[in-house]
Amino acid sequence: MILLVTGPSGAGKGTVINTLLGRDPRLAFSVSSTTRPIRPGEVDGREYDFVDDAAFDRLVAADAFVEWAPVHLHRYGTRRSRLAEMEAAGKIPVLDIDVQGGVNVLGQFGDELVSVFLFPPSWDELERRLRARGTESEEAIATRLRNARHEVGFAPRYRYWVTNDTVEAAVDRLAAILAAEGCRARGVPPLA
Repeated sequence: MILLVTGPSGAGKGTVINTLLGRDPRLAFSVSSTTRPIRPGEVDGREYDFVDDAAFDRLVAADAFVEWAPVHLHRYGTRRSRLAEMEAAGKIPVLDIDVQGGVNVLGQFGDELVSVFLFPPSWDELERRLRARGTESEEAIATRLRNARHEVGFAPRYRYWVTNDTVEAAVDRLAAILAAEGCRARGVPPLA
């Protein structure tokens, strides 16, 4: 099983995923690579593998990514090696991927992929969350809000929809989704 969580910037993907990871030791976060600058409080290799454009180009040329996409003037990608490491360790990979990258992954893993689109509770709350970060210029916030209106149009492609009205409620819903997916016919071993 692979858990994909996507949604517009500011929907709270990172907070919800981190809380879920703290609850379920079977899960492991798939650290993506990005060309965007590191933000205060972030650690290279924890939130993202921060690389420059040349390094990203080399990774693309080497077919190192399961998916990659340009988002908000930067590029993001999921490395094949990260997923292989988690699988080898017996973990369930959790992918925090933007909507474009998520669409690229949907067809690759078939029934193994559990796809979730995370919504903010309202457009006003989405804007409040983006502003509360304190890391974006007015231009960047406007771009993210404009992109969010487009991104929610991709939600019908995802198996599950979760509204992040409160972190705990959203995490409870994700935990319920994982429990249900674990009970699907493909997840239950045959009787001996």
